[in-house]
Amino acid sequence: MTTLPEPGRLIDPDHGGEAVSASAVVIGAGVSGLTTAVCLAESGIEVRVDTAQRPGATTSAAAGAMWDPYLAEPSDLVERWGRETLSELTMLSAEAETGIRLVEGTQESRVPRDMPVWGSLVDARMCSPDDLRRGFVAGWRYRAPVVDMPRYLRYLARRLEQAGGSMRRHHYETLDEACGEASVIVNCSGAEARFLAGDESVDAVRGQLVVVENPGIHTFFCDDTLGAEDLTYIYPHTDVVVLGGTAERGVWELRPDEGDAQEIIRRCAAVEPSIAGARVIEHRVGLRPVRGRVRLTYEWHEDTLLLHNYGHGGAGLTLSWGCAREIVERVLAMMWSAP
Repeated sequence: MTTLPEPGRLIDPDHGGEAVSASAVVIGAGVSGLTTAVCLAESGIEVRVDTAQRPGATTSAAAGAMWDPYLAEPSDLVERWGRETLSELTMLSAEAETGIRLVEGTQESRVPRDMPVWGSLVDARMCSPDDLRRGFVAGWRYRAPVVDMPRYLRYLARRLEQAGGSMRRHHYETLDEACGEASVIVNCSGAEARFLAGDESVDAVRGQLVVVENPGIHTFFCDDTLGAEDLTYIYPHTDVVVLGGTAERGVWELRPDEGDAQEIIRRCAAVEPSIAGARVIEHRVGLRPVRGRVRLTYEWHEDTLLLHNYGHGGAGLTLSWGCAREIVERVLAMMWSAP
């Protein structure tokens, strides 16, 4: 059997590495790409992930993150993909190495609003007035997966290896170039699909967050006020708390902005005062791949089956397993069919 790289390490052909041949190549090592690759590999298909960045340097690694169907369309498919992913993440939360924990908390709004339709999936219940933070007039409490994304991506990379898959550092200029690599290509390139797939309907929305030492916070919080100019969320992990955030459309800058960081801390401390004195551990920046609709489609390029799986916006984690399994179903049904 071919020796595979350690989790999070990539074969680099430019520095003596040799690419492992595969029947299917997944482009991108974020949560969508790795989850898709895992599902393909565990279905018996030889898979290689080709990525310009190691998993720990992707937008997914910069995410908060928790299960939340965040502004994604089409709503009927998003509901199904989200439900399937919720089930998988809940099951995986029993394994400490995944970095997934089931955490209780609230989403709250400064204006009256109803509970989202997905609330029934997590047994959400409306908050009483006494259960709301100052300045908030509506909210719902529930329990859902909160994910330490760097740790979770390492878990997915190990699981891919265990299923016989591999990863290679490689940047594609065009999808035509990729289509010469395998009989199945899955494009999970995130915001880069704007260039790789020539899809001008996908754009980057810059998200910055701050990671601080956990001062004793055990519940999550998210400001879900419709029309709010800023994102405010607090996601606790065991030792740290992830604070967010920003949403700057069309901004591709990956360097943290100190002014943004201070404003994030200020907003979160207004909700949870203990955050004000917490030591800052790190700053993270990622580019959410926003599109009017998630693109989960396929097409034939001569004898190559090309599938697209991108445009999830801020719901990449939330939809990851549902989208990946649909990709596998299509591949198994069509990879040996004539175009």
